[in-house]
Amino acid sequence: MDQQRIVFVAFEGFQLLDLTGPFEVFQQAARLRPGYSCETVGPAAGLVRSNSGLRVHADHGIADLDPLGIDTLVVAGGSGVDEARGDPALVAWIAAAGATARRVASVCSGVFLLAAAGLVAEHRVTSHWSRDGQLRREYPELAVDTHPIFIRDGRVWTSAGVTAGMDLALALVEDDHGREVAHAIAQELVLFLRRPGSQAQFSVPLWSAQPSTDPIRAVVSAVHADPGGPHSIGDLAARAGLSPRHLQRRFTAELGVPPAEYVERVRIEAARRALAEGDAPVATIARRCGLGSAETLRRAFHRHLGVPPSDYRDRFRSSKEHA
Repeated sequence: MDQQRIVFVAFEGFQLLDLTGPFEVFQQAARLRPGYSCETVGPAAGLVRSNSGLRVHADHGIADLDPLGIDTLVVAGGSGVDEARGDPALVAWIAAAGATARRVASVCSGVFLLAAAGLVAEHRVTSHWSRDGQLRREYPELAVDTHPIFIRDGRVWTSAGVTAGMDLALALVEDDHGREVAHAIAQELVLFLRRPGSQAQFSVPLWSAQPSTDPIRAVVSAVHADPGGPHSIGDLAARAGLSPRHLQRRFTAELGVPPAEYVERVRIEAARRALAEGDAPVATIARRCGLGSAETLRRAFHRHLGVPPSDYRDRFRSSKEHA
């Protein structure tokens, strides 16, 4: 059987799990379906320091690894990616390798190196949510969407950071060998939930800023304490002791989203927990969480998470049953 060469790119200051997580997924796949050959490449062969200080040995340096013949090129991200983009030899090697590879992939901010190499122009890509503004600013030709945990656009695959790289790698394996193999790897690695790429990157504590004044802090506390309670703009304004218009302005300025959107996201978080932890019907969960009806909950899940409530529950239970 011909070997499918999976080559992982590291550089000084790369994020360790961006490389080792996907690497382990492919190694597990090779045990189940021989055919993958995993290699690492850095600016030079030998030890490469990650951004945590831990070093990984690169099998090759770009000067001694032919960029031709690579099946899948995977570029890690990390705090050192901006400096790595300033290395013309590394960028040129990635451009040459990516031009002929069957697939190119990046984890987290590794997409910046793919962009610098001209491999993702006019593609839809994702990255870690904290890099959204920088990616849009520096590469306006890209269709940036940092909502999903990973995106496939043709032969270009990009993901959010750290654990999302393992979801990406599982999806690449599934693309090659089918769902059964990918699921078996997820079980072997005890991955809590093999997530679809469209699932949102983050939950309420990560996407929201923290309120900086007592009135807005009181409103936020009330919403979290009882997601299904009455939280119209009038109710929230009364709790804050502000007019509805003043609350709207202050809340949006402090948290970055308007009150109605914040309330909906908190309710979705509550619904996610209820779906994962209990057996209540979807319609009951929708009412308890303040979303009204099963149809309203379904639309909200599609809008924010990219999956329907039933799929979310099924995926969670599937992973739990096999734990």
